[in-house]
Amino acid sequence: MRALSAVAARTAGWNRPMLVAAWAMVPVVLVSLVGLVVDDRVLTGAPIWLKPLKFSISIAVYGITWAWLISLLGVGARLARRVSLVLAAVLFVEQALIVMQVVRGRGSHFNVMTPFDSTVFVVMGMSIAVLWTGTLVLTVLVLRTAFADRATRWALRIGAVVSLAGIATGALMTSPTSAQLDSMRDGTFKGVVGAHTVGMEDGGPVMPVTGWSTTGGDLRVPHFVGMHALQVLPLLVLLMAVLAARVPVLAHETVRTRLVVVAGVGYGALFGLVLWQAERGQPLLEPDALTLTAAAVIVVAVVVGAVVAVTAEERVAAR
Repeated sequence: MRALSAVAARTAGWNRPMLVAAWAMVPVVLVSLVGLVVDDRVLTGAPIWLKPLKFSISIAVYGITWAWLISLLGVGARLARRVSLVLAAVLFVEQALIVMQVVRGRGSHFNVMTPFDSTVFVVMGMSIAVLWTGTLVLTVLVLRTAFADRATRWALRIGAVVSLAGIATGALMTSPTSAQLDSMRDGTFKGVVGAHTVGMEDGGPVMPVTGWSTTGGDLRVPHFVGMHALQVLPLLVLLMAVLAARVPVLAHETVRTRLVVVAGVGYGALFGLVLWQAERGQPLLEPDALTLTAAAVIVVAVVVGAVVAVTAEERVAAR
């Protein structure tokens, strides 16, 4: 109880609708975990309760992050609160439909097998469009807010933009594949429009926990990487603040800001790389020479940028 009271006190000024959406995912996580244990049904190659588990965790992280961010906004705070109400409602609808389809033993995404399933998929598509639009509005407000600490300012700005791009990759999954288009023409259509996997059908061998394909490109990889830029970059700022007591150079706001910008550009490049890899039908864990070369270029660029960011301040101090 003390822990819950401490959390409630610390988040007292945060945006309430987004916090409620985040907390509402806790029972869904618990139900999904029980479902993974007692329900042996499999859908498209993965345990049927894995999707609501992953979505509930993702929604909770999204809700907590924006609940905190909205409380920091200096511009458009009233607009942000109104948008948060819409986003919270959309998140509830999205997760409710996913759980309902799991209970029915049917796919929630890409499933147009029956008129009811088609309606569910359309509603989910509309909710994601509203989610992206609302997140765009909040992102613009973040870009217009002058946060006191410059490193935090750039972490939030870059993170919000990359996160928005990550959410947008969901639209790439909704287009029918060439095989699905062929099946529509020859009368063998199976009632599925869109796919996570590129170059293979959904439902093949997958990675444990994530469920990402091990035989083809998977658009959920850039979707995941992009969305979580808004957590990774602020955590980097927090880490540097903690290390500043032991690493004196990190005590300089200019150094922290430069490092955040370097990390943000590198993270954006990583997002672009895994998106490119997925679109080429290449599994995440089986990169070809071209992908490895691009990854090496990104790593070298980030390392060089970090060194320059740190040594530039040291040279100024020496002068």
